Amino acid sequence: MDFVSYAYAMGSTGTGGNTTQGAGWINLVFIASIFFIFYFILIRPQSKMRKQHNEMLAALKNGDKVVTSGGIYGEITGIDKDKNTVTVEIAPKVRIKVTRESVSTVIK
Repeated sequence: MDFVSYAYAMGSTGTGGNTTQGAGWINLVFIASIFFIFYFILIRPQSKMRKQHNEMLAALKNGDKVVTSGGIYGEITGIDKDKNTVTVEIAPKVRIKVTRESVSTVIK
């Protein structure tokens, strides 16, 4: 008996060559762990930041000093809740209307 045929005989399981019986569970556990890593590193912090931003937008009032997403500094002089817009005074007697969502931060 030569070595090659002996090696093939040792590797045969008699089930059609399927030797990976538990690999399906290992793959499932691996995919689930990757999902949990993405959830705790990416999805959860982003949803918390979105929630804080929405709370900040809901609390806007006249007289707040804000920065828009375009980088414009100004003071809120009017809020139109129906149209979801905010009037921001960026210089004396210079006012612009922006959407409420374009306000990125409130300056304390």
